[in-house]
Amino acid sequence: MMDKNQSGVLLHLTPRQTAQGLQYQWLEIELTRSDRIIEPQALEDLRLPAGIDTTGGVVISGRAPIWLYSYLVHELHPTAWVACYDPRLGAVVVSTHSRLARIGQVIPIEPTGDRLRPHALCPALLVVGPPDSGKTVFSHSLFQALLPQYPDVYLQRAQWDGEGNYILELGPELTEPEREVFKAINRGQFTERFFPYQAQAILRLRRQKRLVIVDVGGMVQPEKQPLLEACSHYLIISSKPEAIAPWHEFCRDRGNLKPVAVLRSTLEDCTVVHQQEPYLDMTCGPWVHGKAPTMPDLLMSRIVGLLGTSSAVC
Repeated sequence: MMDKNQSGVLLHLTPRQTAQGLQYQWLEIELTRSDRIIEPQALEDLRLPAGIDTTGGVVISGRAPIWLYSYLVHELHPTAWVACYDPRLGAVVVSTHSRLARIGQVIPIEPTGDRLRPHALCPALLVVGPPDSGKTVFSHSLFQALLPQYPDVYLQRAQWDGEGNYILELGPELTEPEREVFKAINRGQFTERFFPYQAQAILRLRRQKRLVIVDVGGMVQPEKQPLLEACSHYLIISSKPEAIAPWHEFCRDRGNLKPVAVLRSTLEDCTVVHQQEPYLDMTCGPWVHGKAPTMPDLLMSRIVGLLGTSSAVC
């Protein structure tokens, strides 16, 4: 069932399903505009679809702002329980009136349909390179460039520096020092479980998406070995020519990942192709917030080519 409106949002409701003795329905959010932008005013006319079985649970899924999820959880209050789907974990129960489901419980279920690929892993592109080369800006730009035509891609931030997508999407009225304050507030620290956790999340995402982009911190470290085991390809973006070879050794020689491209990042507005085989090597830039160039066509072609590849699940 589907709720249609002009707000750029569709809500899809599935028939009732059962898992681990729990009855539930999926409520999937689809942002229909090509830029996937939704305005808060959309909530004024947004209504839940008919057919919700309040005796069971509802699992909300889909890419959407936190405030839209909050609204839907509130509207679904009459149901037995509500969970929010995290593709890296499962369905996380956030509200319940039932003894069968508890707050914080993770129900290991996955969406059904074309998006689920139980017998293959989609490609995972590890974006690496030394600090101050533009990895985070590039990863976000690549994700945004793919999203209109390929909505089933995912950007995983496998780092703890506090620079998430929300930082890059804050308006131009926010100064660079103010952005640094936001990053500092949310900056974390390395722990022994960080990279194994990220690797497991990447593998779970690879079973559901068409491409996973993984943005990782800028140092070659043995602690990152789990990421090499979880990914399939890599791309180096570096403002320092001498830093390229160590990343090739780490990703290709030690991790057996396939190289897609080397981007020699520059603060100049330019695109220069140095080689196309066995991997793309080019100089381009600037990968700076608010100044990032249009994604080069040749690079986009190489990355889009990954969407048709997959590997069997062992």
